[in-house]
Parts: sequence; C-alpha cells; structure tokens
Amino acid sequence: MYEKTYPSKRFNITLDFLKKHIKTSETIFDLGVPNPFSKIMVDNGYAVINTKGEDIDNDQSALQTENYDVFTGFEIFEHLLNPYTVLQNVKADKILISIPLRLWFSSAYRSKTDMWDRHYHEFEDWQLDWLLEKAGFKIVDRVKFTHPVKKLGFRPLLRWFTPRYYLVYAERVKSDK
Repeated sequence: MYEKTYPSKRFNITLDFLKKHIKTSETIFDLGVPNPFSKIMVDNGYAVINTKGEDIDNDQSALQTENYDVFTGFEIFEHLLNPYTVLQNVKADKILISIPLRLWFSSAYRSKTDMWDRHYHEFEDWQLDWLLEKAGFKIVDRVKFTHPVKKLGFRPLLRWFTPRYYLVYAERVKSDK
C-alpha cells in the first residue's frame, strides 16, 4: 500500500487528533483490514479491531457483532458506494473519520489495477458533515490539512496551499425518547 510513499504528516496529525478525543481504555473498531495506521494505534496503546476484508457495502455484520466503544474510518469512506448504510450500523457513540477532499484541480482517484483502490465519492467537507448529521451524529471537532508533494508543477504547488484531508470527531446525538 505504501511502497513508494509513507504519509507521515497525515499519520501524525491523525494520531494527535485521536489522542485528543479517545482514551486508550476505549476499544476501537477500525473500518478496513489491518494497515499501517491501525498498527500505529496499537503501538500507542489502543485496542483495535479491524474488518476481515469483507465487502462493507454488502456486509455490515461485523459492525453489529463486534464489541467496541469507538468507530474509526480513516481514508475509507471515499471507497464505499453507500457510506450512509455503514454509519447506520455503527454501534458506538463516538466516531472518527478522515477523507481526502475533492480537489478542483484533480480528477477522482482510480487505480487501473486494483478494483478496491478507487474513490467512488470525492467529498467536500460539507458533504461529509451532512452525511454524519443525517446518520445521527454531531460533529464535535474537525481539522483540514494539506498534503504537499515533492514534485514540480502547477498541481504540486497547489497542494501546498489547498487542504487535501478532512478529519472529524463526532458523537451520536442522544434522542429524547
């Protein structure tokens, strides 16, 4: 996955944001198979459960059967056809989600060799906010950040100034019923 690049800046910002809102005593259900960031969470004292590679668009049973306090989805919601259904099946009252933002100067990402590595959604920040609110969550904290690349050109220059990632912490809205 990170054969050529390792997103240190993104991982550091995400870890600091996680530590700000989530205690190490809380069990995390991390959407997606074990990955470099889930290992970072474990290395920092978090108990992490990952999905097993099932197609989350069609099978959300793990969201209902696992025991967890916090739901995380880092760089995965853009790959889902229906992220709303996933959010409806989350048992936890706390969620952290990060997405790459839609960039006006770059088309949607699509791997030509890996069917799983494609972006179905290229979100703007307000779209993720709306999705979370519709699913019954209230955003408590959010951060946007850039992702500069070490290349020459107009688009690489824009990446120094244009936010590329959006990270949110939200909590389930308690009903009065």
